[in-house]
Amino acid sequence: MRAEDIEKLVSVGRPEIAPDGSFAVFAVSRPDLVANRAVGQLWRIDLPDGAPRRLTRGTADSAPRLSPDASRIAFLRGDAKGKPQIFVVDGGGGEPVQATDAALGVSEFDWSPDGHVLAFTARVPEPGRYGSVEGLDAAAEAPRRITGVRWHANGLGYLADRPSRLFVIEAPSTDSEPFYEPAAVTGAEDEKPKKKQVLAHQATPLGEDGPSQSGAVFAGDEILTVIDDIEPMRRDLRSVVAAVRADGSGEREVLGRDANLSVDEVAVADDGTIALLASDVGPEGIDFVAPGVALWIVEPSGPRALTDPETVDLGEVGSHITPIGDDFLVQDRTRGRVRLLRVTRSGQVTEVLGGDVEVAGHASAADRILAAIATPESFGELMLVESGEPRTLTAFGAPAAHAGIASVRELTIDGREGYPVHGWVATPQGDGPFPVILQIHGGPYASYGIHLFDETQVLVDAGYAVVYCNPRGSAGYGREHGRVIRQAMGTVDFADVIDFLEEVVAADSSLDGSRVGIMGGSYGGYLTAWVIAHDHRFAGAIVERAFLDPVSFQGTSDIGAFFGDEYVGIDSGVIARQSPMAVVDHVTTPTLVIHSELDFRCPLEQATRYYSALKRQGTDAELLVFPGEDHELTRSGQPRHRVERFEAVLDWWRRKLPIG
Repeated sequence: MRAEDIEKLVSVGRPEIAPDGSFAVFAVSRPDLVANRAVGQLWRIDLPDGAPRRLTRGTADSAPRLSPDASRIAFLRGDAKGKPQIFVVDGGGGEPVQATDAALGVSEFDWSPDGHVLAFTARVPEPGRYGSVEGLDAAAEAPRRITGVRWHANGLGYLADRPSRLFVIEAPSTDSEPFYEPAAVTGAEDEKPKKKQVLAHQATPLGEDGPSQSGAVFAGDEILTVIDDIEPMRRDLRSVVAAVRADGSGEREVLGRDANLSVDEVAVADDGTIALLASDVGPEGIDFVAPGVALWIVEPSGPRALTDPETVDLGEVGSHITPIGDDFLVQDRTRGRVRLLRVTRSGQVTEVLGGDVEVAGHASAADRILAAIATPESFGELMLVESGEPRTLTAFGAPAAHAGIASVRELTIDGREGYPVHGWVATPQGDGPFPVILQIHGGPYASYGIHLFDETQVLVDAGYAVVYCNPRGSAGYGREHGRVIRQAMGTVDFADVIDFLEEVVAADSSLDGSRVGIMGGSYGGYLTAWVIAHDHRFAGAIVERAFLDPVSFQGTSDIGAFFGDEYVGIDSGVIARQSPMAVVDHVTTPTLVIHSELDFRCPLEQATRYYSALKRQGTDAELLVFPGEDHELTRSGQPRHRVERFEAVLDWWRRKLPIG
């Protein structure tokens, strides 16, 4: 596939299924170069044998949630200012009705058990900020007083002056008469034109002061939410889960900090049992390296783990819980796959869906299980599992397949000291020998998977063989595999990627080991910069959105208050032994540094200081900076920027690692 073929990468979101199992709804999304944004709508499919059909016609409709009786669908759609609001549409389709008008948009939401009320969270701007005063430019706002250890977040910006609050609002009727634009009138009234009414009901805040609230999940007449209080002195990842009464009469603590759990997901079973996806971060609240995300239930005596994080990893981004009778469905990432598991309350685990899939979302009703999946041939499909048999219901991957998908070969090599390293190699058609590019993933506790991956496919289409693996530090191979690089970054992880490259090249005559390049983003950018300071075989390198200087990272990154302390330590000598900036003077490899202006995860200064050091010492280097983008450029950035990035990457390799 080519760079512009990213338009064909259709992803399928978390599905929703009617209680009787008769139909399901789900959202799809894809990059669009003309619109220069991700676009997508809601779809509906009648089960088990119906054809999928588009249900809405918005620009970017997402996150559908069926009402308890499945007669209506609440979902997110951008309003006139582009802010995500809750809209409600009839379960069979029709014209949606706007339900909320939150100034900065809605984050999460849920239906009440009776279907009469919607609970949601939304950030509330401090008076005078973020457009709350007409004509007041952001540059003219008052200064911000910061007293905590956190003040910003990647993809968002400042935190304290726009806390997230919990609200309830009466769900609108989908067959009510719409509101009309008021016409101008003569006389005095003409001086104060009426504003068009857009909502049938006004939202009620459940508490106006205090820390932020994240998530909204109904549990009877209460709403479960995670309290996010900005710490005054040191980072604390331990979560507090509160149950807020929907009528605003009070709240109670469901899970306290003394449980030492960092909560990612909250769900409620039909019998009212509260289930969590959470990891134990220890009594200090910062043990997050290779977090042991497990399934927990909250009992009167406290939380109880149902899965073992040493053998089942539920920490994949987007993982969630689906109650299914007395059991729960969860996603387990393992060796580049994400399988669907069923877990009983006694802790028995069985596989529902496995093989060459990455499960991105799931739902269940009436003995039917639905899963949104990605495969080596498709970025997103909907699959039905019934009577234990899986069946794909959609064909969204057909356009990408038609564009051409290179086959990928999976293998495991024995690295130094016999340690197994698992990964893949993708090659162009023909006999070669092909120049080779070593790719390194971010994280570090993440992984390459088996899904259709544009980063690899575009390089193969251009004539390069691509080698990539999951070295120590990665997820999906047990927690010890991930934790071994703690305060030892650039050691065994460095060994694993080099050993994998050398073994793969030595075993395949179509790969030219004398012509190799290296590239990676985030932690992959870190390891790329580390490798080229210690290994000079590479014709070129691309260091992208990278963690390059642990010292300055502490005071600039949105996760700087704890990430570096845990991964590289706090002793200056230990930090220096793991810092690419400390060995930048060893780099002779031509290096392209790519970064985004609004990257608050690995701030821009990481790139500019590294680039400046390369230029100062005379190393061949270039810097490419993308405006308006954050750390997620390659995954969810503006489509035109994504294509321009691919063009820059290919141009770099044509110059430093030509095909012929």
